[in-house]
Amino acid sequence: MGTKVIETLVDAGKASAGPPLGPALGPMGVNIGEVIAAINTKTKDFSGMKVPVKVIIDEETKDFKITIGTPPTSQLIKKELNLEKGAQKAGEELIADMKIEQAIKVAKMKQDSMGAKDIKAAVKTVCGTCLSMGVMVEGKPVKEALVDIDNGIFDAKILSGKTELTAEELKAQEEEKKQLAESTKKMHAEEEEKAKQLISGMKGKSPEEVRHRLTEQNIHKDVIEKLLPKTSAKDDGKEDTSSEKK
Repeated sequence: MGTKVIETLVDAGKASAGPPLGPALGPMGVNIGEVIAAINTKTKDFSGMKVPVKVIIDEETKDFKITIGTPPTSQLIKKELNLEKGAQKAGEELIADMKIEQAIKVAKMKQDSMGAKDIKAAVKTVCGTCLSMGVMVEGKPVKEALVDIDNGIFDAKILSGKTELTAEELKAQEEEKKQLAESTKKMHAEEEEKAKQLISGMKGKSPEEVRHRLTEQNIHKDVIEKLLPKTSAKDDGKEDTSSEKK
């Protein structure tokens, strides 16, 4: 005898003994109630999501292990912070501030798939993802927050597994996000104005030369495409052979 693997998709925190899970578990001889409870415990933090689940059963002892599939860490961070997307320029823009409780929450969701040795290591990995998204942690750049984590500043919260914020904390976080959004909007407007000036100063140059110059000046690709949309092969630097040269 070996192991049997049952794979299914459940509503996070709401698995039941009904189809499709119950009928699949029935013939296995396991305690269905214990399996369901374990699944709901592992998936409760994914509220509102469909979560892939594997139940691995030892056919001889009837012991079982549950593994859950999870969305990418970046997606969980966006869901937690109500973000549509990360920063265009993560090294220059800041779009949100994640509290340590929220980092702990995401870390608990991802710890199994991360292979992190403990929850503190998982929290640090989550913070690392914040860095690439333009998200601060506890009001600080991620690298500074990681030093605080290493120094034990947040050990009490991490060890307690605290994951929830108060209504006041959530309100303050949303206000801060609005302020950061305004700052980012202003930065984008300034960048677009700079791009327009560069384009104006390169009249007579080919679109490809202008694009190259804008890229050298660290103008974001979305701004370049907005101001210089590619409309033909000629714009790509290819010779237009549709008519004979005069």
